[in-house]
Order: sequence, then structure tokens, then C-alpha cells
Amino acid sequence: MKMAREIMYRDALREAIDEEMARDKTVFIIGEGIAERGGSYKVTEGLLDKYGPKRVRDTPIAEAGMIGVGVGAAIAGARPIVEILYIDFAMLGMDMIVNQAAKFRLMTGGDGRVPFIMRTQGGTGGGVAAQHSQSLEAMFYHIPGLKVVMPSTPSDAKGLLKYALRQPDPVMFLEHKHLYMTKGMVPDGEHIIAFGKGDIKRPGKDVTVIAWSNMVPRTLEAAEKLAAEGIEVEVIDPRTLVPLDKEMILTSVAKTNRAVIVQEAVRRGGVASDIASIIQEEAFYHLDAPIEIVAGLNIPIPFNLELEKASVPQVDDIVAAVKRSLHAKPVAIAAE
Repeated sequence: MKMAREIMYRDALREAIDEEMARDKTVFIIGEGIAERGGSYKVTEGLLDKYGPKRVRDTPIAEAGMIGVGVGAAIAGARPIVEILYIDFAMLGMDMIVNQAAKFRLMTGGDGRVPFIMRTQGGTGGGVAAQHSQSLEAMFYHIPGLKVVMPSTPSDAKGLLKYALRQPDPVMFLEHKHLYMTKGMVPDGEHIIAFGKGDIKRPGKDVTVIAWSNMVPRTLEAAEKLAAEGIEVEVIDPRTLVPLDKEMILTSVAKTNRAVIVQEAVRRGGVASDIASIIQEEAFYHLDAPIEIVAGLNIPIPFNLELEKASVPQVDDIVAAVKRSLHAKPVAIAAE
């Protein structure tokens, strides 16, 4: 049985990078302030002293340039980690991500590989306004050829990042600014979590709630509130959006007969809507209530802290959605 210890999310990420850099000399990391300063969230602290400036390298504020360097290096045989300070700024390198990294394998008849990792963070928190607070996972989710990873716990962060650094294809590794200093148990020794395997964060029998990234702890808090009222929520964390553990979601919905999906991103064109369509198509006859989606408002994120809070799902919003699902009247289905 593996032993475990409690560490921060940011330390779990550092451990993953450190272990993979020690294991594979082709792994290197570049980004703004990630070397001498150790990164804005201290994920890369100490790595410069251990691996030197060739493998831990600060860059100018030039996201298109660093993403281009990373994609080119990956095609040439290295394993680059490109850290983009805010996911909002990844838009500057979308041509390299969407038209180069994601397409290269297909365009080379399956011979080419792009083991490129883009680590970045998004989401609200701290009042950093509209250009530093977006949840843009749906943009990458939409692009064939990209893997999309959104860990919610330190254990998931480490296990999934180590797995990502052994893949032959581009991975969008999306973190949340509010999670870096959260703590959780992480197994000692080699700890790897394969893509496409979700996790039941809390078992329950009444309603399935699907959430990812920072919406997972918020959903778990809502589940605690609901448990005090005798409502048992099953909290599902896909961990990776691409590939998606569809079977875990459908199995849970078949058990609870209800589904609520929570995302921080704006509702329009979001991942939650796509998951809802999968449930509707493949588990329709298990549903006893309409699918509920709890999502961000279709507005730019406000600078004001109270308005920022009002623009994305909070615990009470999730509680209310679960209760709506439970109290909904079943829709009569006409006999064939």
C-alpha cells in the first residue's frame, strides 16, 4: 500500500516537472519569470538551480514566440513545457496551437509527433478583470488533435502532468489560480494518472453533478450543504475533458437519474452543453428530470470583486440547481 503526504497543488506540479526532467533530459520549460523568480505561483521554484538555464529558461513577454518555440522544439524531438501566465494570453499563439501542433500528426500521415505541453491558468479570483480571468477550455476542447486536462486536486495535478509529459501529442494543461495553494494527499513514489479516467469525488444516489477544475471544490461544498438536508449528491470530476470519461458519467446518471453540470466558463458554446448533449443522446431514458447547467454569465468578467463573484457559479447556485432537478416533474414519454 502506497504512503501519501499532504502537499499544495503547486508543489505537486513542481514534483511532477522535477521528476520528469530528471527522468528525461529532453524535457525543458520556458516562460515568463519561471526561472530566477520561480514563476508567479512558485510552481517552478528551485528548478533553475537544479537543471540550469538551458532547461529552465525565462522568456520575454512574447506568448506567440514562446509557443512557436515550444511547438518547433517538440517537432524536432524535445519535450517542451511552455508556461503561459494567463490562459487569456494563449490566444496570441493560437495559430501555432490550432493549425500546427494539433494538425501535424495528421498532416504527416501519422509519422510526426508533437509532445508539446502548454501549462497555463485561468478562471476568476482576485479581481484581475476581463483580460486575466477567462475560462477558455472550450476553445481547445473544440480542436481535434489536442488533449485538454483540468485537474482539481494536488494528486490529480501531479499524476496527470507526469502522464502528459510522456505523451506524443500536444496537451493543454489548464490550471486554476485559486487551486495553487490548496492542499491534498499525494501518493509517494511514482504516481501517474492516465488520461480519460475520471474520478468520483463523492459518491451519492440522488443527483449526479459533473464539475471540473475549481468548480469541483465548490461543488463538494454544495454537496455537504445538501447532505445536511438528506440529499446525497454524486460528484463526478472528468479530470480530462479530452479524452472524456463518458462511460463514468453515463453510469452515474443511470444510477441517480438526474444530471447537473457545473462550469465556470460562460454557458454559450461551453463544454457543459456538449456533455449535456451526450447525456441526452445516450442516457435519455434514464433521466427523471431535465439536465441542469450551472455556468458563468455570458459577459466579460468584471473587475469589481462582488460583480466578479456574481458572474460565475457559487455554492448556492449549485445547491439551487440540484434542488430544481430533484423537484422537477418527470416528463411523460409517449409509448411507441
